[in-house]
Amino acid sequence: MGGPTTSAPTTSAPAPAELLEIGLRVAAEAAELITVERRSAVSVADTKTSATDVVTRVDRASEELIRSRLLEARPDDGFLGEEGGNDTGTSGVRWVVDPIDGTVNFLYGLPRYAVSVAAEVDGEAVAGVVWDVPSGVRFYATLGGGAFRDGEPIGVREPTPLAHRLVITGFSYRPEVRTIQAQAIARLLPIVRDIRRIGSAALDICHVAEGSADAYVEEGLNPWDHAAAGLVAREAGARTLLTTGAGGGMTLMVCAPEHGFDEFLATVTELGFLAGPTS
Repeated sequence: MGGPTTSAPTTSAPAPAELLEIGLRVAAEAAELITVERRSAVSVADTKTSATDVVTRVDRASEELIRSRLLEARPDDGFLGEEGGNDTGTSGVRWVVDPIDGTVNFLYGLPRYAVSVAAEVDGEAVAGVVWDVPSGVRFYATLGGGAFRDGEPIGVREPTPLAHRLVITGFSYRPEVRTIQAQAIARLLPIVRDIRRIGSAALDICHVAEGSADAYVEEGLNPWDHAAAGLVAREAGARTLLTTGAGGGMTLMVCAPEHGFDEFLATVTELGFLAGPTS
């Protein structure tokens, strides 16, 4: 008689709510670290794409903290962080982290910066947290579970004509790209209600999600800029598109309520924000 047969253990993807709970916990700890460090003098530790694209010691400390806490909770997960962390992992889960989104605001003491933590399963964001550090406001969502601000459901604004829409944008740190972006913004400004430039892509996108802005468009985003906030926006009733920007072949994001997305996309395409036709 043959012996008992065995099979390799099977693992299933963790529930999005479980990943969200971890994300909220580590984002809270990072926000506390950033708040404490902001009471001391903050200076530039390094630059990245240009002399104006800065990194502070606190960016690095925040990412190190988040990475270590995630590793403690889920040691087999992957990790992608703005300040250089990049682990493949073996679980099918990857954390995408911006330790301080809005570093220039943080450096100058302007109260518009956030911690962004997203969990992806097989490449799709399933849980995301954007923690507005100065205010303590938390935006978060799970795939199929809706979007929330401090426990209250949020949703996009009601339909409104293009001329009455408030649009948020941002600018690249590369001077040659900024020139092209500024020209496109100058063409958009006369045909919308107004333009805002806040300085944190994650918070910008969450403002569309909560209905405090009508649309967002910006070139130069990386996965850590939009992974968490994009999920929040989609769960709140927005549509997002990642495509190629006209300025330098970098990723451009368009985000707007589902009901007004097509018109807004057509407008920014016509005005020269995009490199070419979208797919």
